[in-house]
Amino acid sequence: MAPKLTPLSVINSGTMKMPVIGLGTWQSHEREIGTAVAAAIDAGYKHIDTAYIYLNEEAIGNTLQKAFKDGKVKREDLFITTKLPNVGNRAEEVETFLKESLEYLQLDYVDLYLIHSPVGFVNDGTILPRDESGTLLLDLDTDIIQLWKGMEAQVDAGRAKNIGLSNFNMNQIKRILDNCRIPPANLQVELHIYFQQNELVSFCKENGITVCAYAPLGSPNLIQFNERIGIPTNGIKNLSPMADPLVLEIAKKYNKTPSQVLLRFLIQYGVAVIPKSINPERIKQNLDIFNFELSDEEFKQIRGLDRGEEGRMFGATGIFAAMSKHPEYPFPK
Repeated sequence: MAPKLTPLSVINSGTMKMPVIGLGTWQSHEREIGTAVAAAIDAGYKHIDTAYIYLNEEAIGNTLQKAFKDGKVKREDLFITTKLPNVGNRAEEVETFLKESLEYLQLDYVDLYLIHSPVGFVNDGTILPRDESGTLLLDLDTDIIQLWKGMEAQVDAGRAKNIGLSNFNMNQIKRILDNCRIPPANLQVELHIYFQQNELVSFCKENGITVCAYAPLGSPNLIQFNERIGIPTNGIKNLSPMADPLVLEIAKKYNKTPSQVLLRFLIQYGVAVIPKSINPERIKQNLDIFNFELSDEEFKQIRGLDRGEEGRMFGATGIFAAMSKHPEYPFPK
């Protein structure tokens, strides 16, 4: 059976203690994210996940400052994660982008700074640089080893308490581990019941790297997101973990929502989760997963839903497919 868990439970990596559940903010517009972050803090969340490319750090920073001023929470009680954008994937640019994120967030440091992707883009002053035909401008000379040295320098400077990776594959992580001074504390990847990443999760645990699952409930707006940024949507999988019959059956048994069952499974699996929501009631619901526990048999049944690579939604299609010509493209083609 799983260890007893509470809303303040953490997963550990060296000196880093990451709360097992956080608020995801991808696709949360700056007009709505303030309400979501305030609701999360009021509900008891201690972990907020954002990124430079989400374009909502400034609104999050304003909300955090108000919460500090109102005495709702102290800075040292929160765990804030943000990420280096693809256009900053050069060692000499890490400091510039982290300082910009800190300015937006109105913080002196972040608890975790991640390389958002091993694929570098040309820095032309935009988030998604493209040529006249609309093709992404890739920096084919991305050097992830040198880039990691730029990340280590942010820990030395006190701007990041911990550093880590996102969307890296196992071989890329091994290269970092073989050449690092400060090892990655965390890996953030797509992970849900249909794509459980067993080998990668085991590898990370063996090497003292915590894992955080993005899209833990699936990604129902993935197609719309790609349409919005002008990326072809052919082949994007529209999987619905919350509608899985087994999940619905277990949810009914425990009088829980399907999302609560999905999140409970993942934390019993031993990973952190960052479900995204802008709905205050759903934000509260997503935290209410510590008063029930999946049985060994239920856990085993959900484990059996894994589809391997067939369950991957973020990969060979959409925005990631546009990166596939890069030598550090991390996913199977």
